[in-house]
Amino acid sequence: MLAHLSPAIRQYLIVTGNYWAFTLTDGALRMLVVLYFNQLGYSPLQIAMLFVFYEVFGVVTNLVGGWLGARLGLNRTMNVGLALQVVALLMLTLPAEYLTVIWVMLAQALSGIAKDLNKMSAKSAIKLLVPEEAQGTLFKWVALLTGSKNALKGIGFFLGAVLLSLLGFTGAVLAMALMLALVWVISVRLLRNDMGRMKNKPKFREVFSKSRAINVLAAARMFLFASRDVWFVIALPVFLKETLGWDFWQVGFFMACWVVGYGIVQSLAPLFTGKRSGRIPGRGAVVGWGAGLAILPLLIAQGMVLPLDTTWVIVVGLMVFGAVFAVNSSLHSYLIVSYARGDGVSLDVGFYYMANAMGRLLGTILSGWLYMAYGLVTCLVVSAVMVLAAVLISLALPAGRLAAN
Repeated sequence: MLAHLSPAIRQYLIVTGNYWAFTLTDGALRMLVVLYFNQLGYSPLQIAMLFVFYEVFGVVTNLVGGWLGARLGLNRTMNVGLALQVVALLMLTLPAEYLTVIWVMLAQALSGIAKDLNKMSAKSAIKLLVPEEAQGTLFKWVALLTGSKNALKGIGFFLGAVLLSLLGFTGAVLAMALMLALVWVISVRLLRNDMGRMKNKPKFREVFSKSRAINVLAAARMFLFASRDVWFVIALPVFLKETLGWDFWQVGFFMACWVVGYGIVQSLAPLFTGKRSGRIPGRGAVVGWGAGLAILPLLIAQGMVLPLDTTWVIVVGLMVFGAVFAVNSSLHSYLIVSYARGDGVSLDVGFYYMANAMGRLLGTILSGWLYMAYGLVTCLVVSAVMVLAAVLISLALPAGRLAAN
């Protein structure tokens, strides 16, 4: 079937398929680790620390990975990411007595490297497969890739919880490792060899962006994603399990629904941000949607301290937050690909997602510490402050579309 498609569409489908398969295991592994180690008696802060290397190495990988993608080609960085995730999963198949904190952190470090190599490669590849003048198509393809990825990550959350119930921790990670190894073999055979490789080999210092617009967008992205992870990564699943008394599969199902809905809205973001009137989103859209998002965590926090049903406040409030956050994320994802250079796109995208990883790192650590010390309400208030910081930084974005190629 692929043989009858144009080369660009064929490569887009291969890249997207790789990204989908990886994301499924990434979401499942995140939920497996949170629920399994909570079951073993780890505190929220201890669980958060298991993910520190995942996020720290994500920061480093986005810088180095963008440089490697420009020198070696995006096919190689994507395939290396798939292989590293297989190794990370196999590391966690040891018996429980050997799964020490350091060992799990090392496995998570490999997984973090793998995830960001894969994501950077996928996002950069889209820039190369769409003509420069087709910005509407670029926004649609980026939104579709990002949205579908997050929908699958949500399914991965549910899959992780179900696999933990059915196969146990070791059986679950082994099954995912075997599935992803098959995807890696297919990718090595089908992905184009020269995709994204610069004609002139870039020096390592070029990984730091010289574009003011990209630097501003990266700073806003850091606070935007910290605002989500400060309540989502550790605080929410532990709150649902310990305070509301939900079972593993209920926690996994809710987290899955949240991320699937988030991904669907991301895919449809062009419909909400001016596609029907022919507008290409810019600073105004980013600031406006960000301002709307900043209000929502405060409303949820207020609902939790009022004499209302906490379960419904959490479920409805966070679903609304997820929809509005999805549009914000999709706008950011489009702008970075639009701003990035045509030759050396992975350098700019890698730098930008380095800031994204820094935001996740900040949010993950704060999620465990704030929840353990002050509770979920405080996590939500801090989330609102971080969204507001992202909005204020976004005011420095260029008013029109940047000619950055």
